[in-house]
Amino acid sequence: MEGKTGKPINIQVIGTIQTHFKEASGTPIQAVYGQGSEGRVLVHEPFVPALDDIEGFERLWLIYWMDRVGPFRPKIIPYRDNTEHGLFATRSPTRPNPIGLSVVRLIRREGSVLHVADIDILDGTQLLDIKPYIPDFDAHPVSRAGWFDNPGVDRRRADERFHGKP
Repeated sequence: MEGKTGKPINIQVIGTIQTHFKEASGTPIQAVYGQGSEGRVLVHEPFVPALDDIEGFERLWLIYWMDRVGPFRPKIIPYRDNTEHGLFATRSPTRPNPIGLSVVRLIRREGSVLHVADIDILDGTQLLDIKPYIPDFDAHPVSRAGWFDNPGVDRRRADERFHGKP
C-alpha cells in the first residue's frame, strides 16, 4: 500500500490479544462496558523489552487490527442509536482501515504477558501497538460528543451488524 509520499506503509503485528469473547455478538461495544472482563495481551519476543516500566500505569491503550469486521460502509446505524450517521461520526468497526483502539486496565505483567481487565476485544485479535493512558493528555470529560450526547439507544453489547462470520 502506498502512502501520500509514495513510501510503503508497513504495519507489524507485535502480539495477540486473548479474551473469552469468541464472536462479536455479546461482546461489550466499548471497554467501559467490559468492566470486570479479563484478558491477556501476549507480546511477541522481540518486543518484550519495550514493556519495561509499563507496570506503573493503571490503564493502557491497545491498538489492534479488527480482522473479523465486514467491509467499509460510509453510512451506518451505530449500536447506540436508531438513526443513520456517517461512519467517521461513530465508532463502528466497519472502517476503511479496521484499526481498533481500546483503553484497558492493567492488572499485572508477567514477562511477555500483560493481564488486563475491562476489555472489549475479540479473542485472537492481532495487536499493533500499546501506549500508556495518561489522564492529563487523554481525558477531556467536558468535550461535546455530537449525536452521542443524546443517543437513541442504551445498547452496551454488540450484535452481528458489523461482523461477518469467520
